[in-house]
Amino acid sequence: MTWLSDHTLLPADTWLLLLATFGAMCIGMSKAGLAGTSTLNVVLMAQIFGAKPSVGLILPLLIAADLMGYILNRKGGSWRRIVPMVPPAIAGVVVGWLLLGKFDNAMARVVIGWLILLLLAFNLVLNKRRKDFIALTEHKGFTWTMGFMAGVVTMLANAAGPVMTVYLLAQHLEKKEHLGVFSRFFLFINLFKVPFSADLGIINAKSLMTNVTLLPGVVLGVLLGWQILKRLPQKPFEQVLFWLTAFAAVWLIRG
Repeated sequence: MTWLSDHTLLPADTWLLLLATFGAMCIGMSKAGLAGTSTLNVVLMAQIFGAKPSVGLILPLLIAADLMGYILNRKGGSWRRIVPMVPPAIAGVVVGWLLLGKFDNAMARVVIGWLILLLLAFNLVLNKRRKDFIALTEHKGFTWTMGFMAGVVTMLANAAGPVMTVYLLAQHLEKKEHLGVFSRFFLFINLFKVPFSADLGIINAKSLMTNVTLLPGVVLGVLLGWQILKRLPQKPFEQVLFWLTAFAAVWLIRG
């Protein structure tokens, strides 16, 4: 325990170490397709490590999970499908980077939580009146709005999984397509975020050693999440994602 506290950001507390490992498992499960668990991870890591340091701590773990998620889901979706989301997401990352140095992260968590709930409410309306809104969801402005929001939220708190999930649920993709596009988008955008996080000093030697310690939890989470999703048909899959996301957003707001 003393070695961990000296060389990593992990506290010398067995319970908090187990909680951090569970948070790492949530990262893996989110990248396997249980997107709502990503926000659970944000809350856990922020409480253990502090809001701002946790943003940099989580990023390399997300990238490792993104690589595993891409390998597992590479037969679904295509890189071409993420192209419309990339320019607004890049713009959102830059805006989030500028804000992160100024925003109090407790305030950011509340703002993000309410944003996620609003997006989920929009998706409910969309599902009930699909024909009325079909033109909106296919409009370039909808894609740019979702992409920009995803970029800002992922830079501020690594919590853009629900934003992307709402966007993809609105497209009513098949499960394999959904997972394939999801994993490709976040592999790209999280790699893009690395120099911005390093510039803010939230990726450093201690945070990277913490990543090495928690990486087995991410691997276990990916494998566990993949096994769960293999056993879920399309409709329960969408319902599980929706309620996990809603629960995580409320938890985020309550802090």
